[in-house]
Amino acid sequence: MNRPPETFVQVQEERLLAFAIACFEKAGLDHHHASTISRLLVNSDLRGVRSHGTRTVNHYCKALEEGKLNNKPNIRQVHETPTAVVIDGDGTLGYLPMVMATQGAIAKAKEVGIGMGLVRHIGHYGSAGHYARMCMEEGCIGFSVQGHRDQGRYGNDGGGPNPDAQLGYFGNPPICFAIPGEEEPPVVLDAATCILADYQRGPEYEALFSMIPAAFFKSIGYGAVAGLMGGGLTGFTLSDEIRTKYPPARQGGMILAIHIGSVVPEDVFRAETDRMARDIRETYTPMPGTDRALLPGAIEEERFAYHRANGIRYGEMEQTATRAASERLGVPLPWDE
Repeated sequence: MNRPPETFVQVQEERLLAFAIACFEKAGLDHHHASTISRLLVNSDLRGVRSHGTRTVNHYCKALEEGKLNNKPNIRQVHETPTAVVIDGDGTLGYLPMVMATQGAIAKAKEVGIGMGLVRHIGHYGSAGHYARMCMEEGCIGFSVQGHRDQGRYGNDGGGPNPDAQLGYFGNPPICFAIPGEEEPPVVLDAATCILADYQRGPEYEALFSMIPAAFFKSIGYGAVAGLMGGGLTGFTLSDEIRTKYPPARQGGMILAIHIGSVVPEDVFRAETDRMARDIRETYTPMPGTDRALLPGAIEEERFAYHRANGIRYGEMEQTATRAASERLGVPLPWDE
């Protein structure tokens, strides 16, 4: 899904941002809330992460319009310690509550070296990379995961279909580590925990369970750990009130910020990140089907620069969803037809 589209229109960043803001405001969000979500979704498009970009605007807006998610939330801090803040999202999408939690985590990290932000009672928070990158931009290593209620109960694991409750297909929560470099691109592992993509289902994939079991046991473990740290740790099981009122708001989110300068000079650490990226690029054989040996995050940095300079390559998938939002909400399309 996140390969560059073969056919596309080029959409300018500012027009797409204005379109998304207008749609979310029509769906009932205030300007600050709409702007925060829209900025993050457009950032995903700029990085070429099409699965988590503005193609989601239509789906999100419908949920807000129909009252499935709260478009007038009272987002508030409900707990604080010297190293952590806990935010209640009051049944809305996870983006703004997670941004608030991330800001709190960064502030704590700059004070004491490490900070954690936890959010409960939210819907989807998008790419975990949004929040881990915020930490990275403030001189921290960032780590983020999201979990949802009843993860691990068959039929409720997220991801693609799970025929016969195969453990190898278990779970697929988002996870991200973001580590800054200096001259080289940052190392950003922004992914989902299952080794298989949502669409990779069927006998040919199930044959892999016995061929490479270690890979699947690792992804099963990653999914469980991410779900518990991004879910149960947030306290989202303390009450069913919000979940009952806003059924999609059954998720939580966690962000951890580690302040680099509190334990090692930041330039020393960044130099080591650069050294690793450079040595891998110069001494390793690329993966099959690729022509360069790069660490995660490098391609996204290249695509971000390309799309910011030339316009975002907006494929059929994005165009279809955007037309639906435009027609329903009466917001002009962000490209000329």
